[in-house]
Amino acid sequence: MVDAPRARRVAERIQQVVARMLDTRIKDPRLGFVTVTDVRVTGDLQHATVFYTVLGSDEERAASGAALESAKGVIRSEVGRQTGIRLTPTLEFVPDALPETAASLEETLREAAARDAEVAALAASATPAGEADPYRRDEPDDGDDEATENR
Repeated sequence: MVDAPRARRVAERIQQVVARMLDTRIKDPRLGFVTVTDVRVTGDLQHATVFYTVLGSDEERAASGAALESAKGVIRSEVGRQTGIRLTPTLEFVPDALPETAASLEETLREAAARDAEVAALAASATPAGEADPYRRDEPDDGDDEATENR
């Protein structure tokens, strides 16, 4: 059985190897500006999922995904050589949804800030529904004790 710290170390090493390979050895013209964001390895070290982001349009993302799939064998053999583990894990390249998630969160925060500004503007010009001072005050004592007792 493989312990979690070892799987984490192997994942970190795979991330380094894949990033270096994409930077120096893979010369596919379809490959855009790819960043390896995370690698997750199964507990038995047989499968590694490599998460990546691509800067650019949807077409560039699709082309970079195709380039990664075609270079998968070369990258896997280099991962096996540099990690030194007995069985080299299979690699799966998955586009990371982090940029899209961050963009949608930023849009939601912008909408919330705009709504807060509208509410603040309405509150600044609002007047109370009843009297300006809605709290009951004791009337000044004019010396009539009988009127005070009947209350």
